[in-house]
Amino acid sequence: MAVPRLLLHLVYPSLSSLLLAKCKPSPLPVLNIGCSSRRISTAAAQRAFDPPVDEFWRWHCERGAVAASSAAAVKPGFVPEGLGLVAQRDIPRNEVVVEVPKRLWIDSDTVVASEIGRLCAGLKPWVSIALFLLRERALGTASPWHPYLDILPPTTNSTIFWTEEELSEIEGTQLLNTTMGAKEYVESEFVKAEAEVILPNKHLFPLAITSLDFLWAFGMLRSRAFSYGRGENLALVPLADLINHSSSIIHKDSSWEIKGKGIFSRELIFSLRTPVYVKSGEQVYIQYDIAKSNADLALDYGFVEQRPDRDAYTFTLEISESDTFYGDKIDIAESNGLDETAYFDIALGCPLPPLMLPYLRLVVLGGTDAFLVESVFRNTIWGHLELSVSRANEEAICRVIRQACKSALSAYHTTIEEDEKLMEGDNLDERLRISICVRDGEKKVLQQIDDAFRERESELDILEYYQERKLKDLGLVGEQGSMEILLKMCKSQKLLNCMRNARRLPAESFI
Repeated sequence: MAVPRLLLHLVYPSLSSLLLAKCKPSPLPVLNIGCSSRRISTAAAQRAFDPPVDEFWRWHCERGAVAASSAAAVKPGFVPEGLGLVAQRDIPRNEVVVEVPKRLWIDSDTVVASEIGRLCAGLKPWVSIALFLLRERALGTASPWHPYLDILPPTTNSTIFWTEEELSEIEGTQLLNTTMGAKEYVESEFVKAEAEVILPNKHLFPLAITSLDFLWAFGMLRSRAFSYGRGENLALVPLADLINHSSSIIHKDSSWEIKGKGIFSRELIFSLRTPVYVKSGEQVYIQYDIAKSNADLALDYGFVEQRPDRDAYTFTLEISESDTFYGDKIDIAESNGLDETAYFDIALGCPLPPLMLPYLRLVVLGGTDAFLVESVFRNTIWGHLELSVSRANEEAICRVIRQACKSALSAYHTTIEEDEKLMEGDNLDERLRISICVRDGEKKVLQQIDDAFRERESELDILEYYQERKLKDLGLVGEQGSMEILLKMCKSQKLLNCMRNARRLPAESFI
């Protein structure tokens, strides 16, 4: 019997493309769990902007942003989340509220046209933009971008900015592994950029740039940049990136697009619209990404939502290279859209992903069930794997999943009951609240998975397996009488082996 390799803690995805995955903007800074629409008081709406925001708005208007017209639908304002876009009038659903021309974006083209453009050739897009941000920030008021850079926050509640003490609160979680993986990746890219670009060109980078500076730039891009061009390009879009998230908006459709300015113009415009009706004085919100888990939201933006479907756990399963049937299993997996390693996201209250059980059965497949990996079964094996193969196979997947859940649950330093009690407390620190929400959610999902496989274990004696199904198909088992005897013979494997060795039936009969 092959033993599956379960990498329960998420294997971090290809970090070279980390910043190209449906980036959405974050609040400045994110301070609340599950933001909901809030009416901005008249006094708050009318109070004078702080100088940086006032200067930013003026800078944005002077450079021809469409939303900066006299009939601007929104303006930047102070909101519970920090800064946001506040409606200046009643705005119907799907109306465009912000349009920003490409000349006001910060993207790879902006870097190429700058003084450091030639130095950044060949760098990852996000690295070159990060270096541009840091250099322009160091220039202070001498930078044409300083009104925008001045309103960027020094930090957010993203876990990449947490202290060691704060990170200890998510010990045992997949979020901790992902956070540390991201920080290690950023550090490695900084070391490379420092050696190849920064230090050899001190005349362009007169002020020291540290790894913490580089992490800040990464955090700004991770939380604020929009991806476009099939996810291959990143852009910071001033004003548009002030848009905040609301859990009450559940539309899956994107609230923004990149389009041409006009029929005869080649200039691109970033267009942002409101997905819901907004009253004058209220904040305009969008949905950042309905598919993200709370761990994703905490890493990217620094907030979580107290919704069950945001609680998730990722099972990482792998076909071991030491498996006797490694090559055959890889071929079968790839023929069905999977690979040597497969990731399965399981959300609270949701069924197991449909491909998880077949893949598990494939990983475990061995012993007397190994005949299914023979080439004659190649076109039909997945159909067999979608159903129980044998008691031994089914028992094995239940055992390894339950052991994995038990091991993962033992890594947390609190129980579900303890976390729920902590969440009842008033005036919780925001980062502590995020920690409790994420670890509590992960544990509930693990418990849900364990319960599902415990129930499956209790059904092992009544499940119908491959041999029983095949004998029925061949008409060798009647509805009554001989069924019990034949099933016992089938379970001993003797009947099947004898029939195959004696060639009483062609191999195709067993498919």
